Amino acid sequence: MIFYRKGQKGVNKKGAPVMYDLEDKINFSVFPGLQGGPHNHTIAGLAVALKQAASPEFKAYQTQVMRNMHAMSERLKSHGIELVSGGTDNHLVLADLRPLGVDGSRVERVLELAHIACNKNTVPGDKSAMVPGGLRLGTPALTTRGFVEADFEKVADFVVRGIHIAKDLKTKLGPKLKDFRDGLAHAPEGKFPEIDALKAEVEAFAATFPTIGFDKAEGKYTQSL
Repeated sequence: MIFYRKGQKGVNKKGAPVMYDLEDKINFSVFPGLQGGPHNHTIAGLAVALKQAASPEFKAYQTQVMRNMHAMSERLKSHGIELVSGGTDNHLVLADLRPLGVDGSRVERVLELAHIACNKNTVPGDKSAMVPGGLRLGTPALTTRGFVEADFEKVADFVVRGIHIAKDLKTKLGPKLKDFRDGLAHAPEGKFPEIDALKAEVEAFAATFPTIGFDKAEGKYTQSL
């Protein structure tokens, strides 16, 4: 769905009203610009999504998503992690890692090895999208698994440990990102016990929550559940 403004957006130098002119441009960009006809599957999907979004259950879920994000953001700040704009008003938060002397690419890789999924992200002032200074975190997926505020404080603690591990390894493996990634990829088992320890704790913690989409008895890989 595309939302846009209608009505008056201001006045010109002569005091005459200036109206938004977005409707025709957006309509034309959709058809004939991008679509040759109505996409009935998309329309049906939107109808289902809107029905779900209007339900009390979805509203409760989204409320918990926001509560979890607030808890995680505050926990990150308590560890001295700077957040872009000082925080967030939605389900995402962007941590600025530059004051710590590390970047999003290195932290992303360390957390990935510890079974924490997140994304590197540019922050204001960055010069490279390949080695950005930020880390993007969200709360919907884990909220779906039943995480609440206290659980996201634990998640924030895990993330901060990963940040500091990445910072320490940057010193050991060299200033180039390629050397950092190669050093992790070709390391013999047990060379980085701090990553192994974090991974084990993450797995043990995550295993206490249900997975989404299948029952434990139906799962193929159930040893860690």
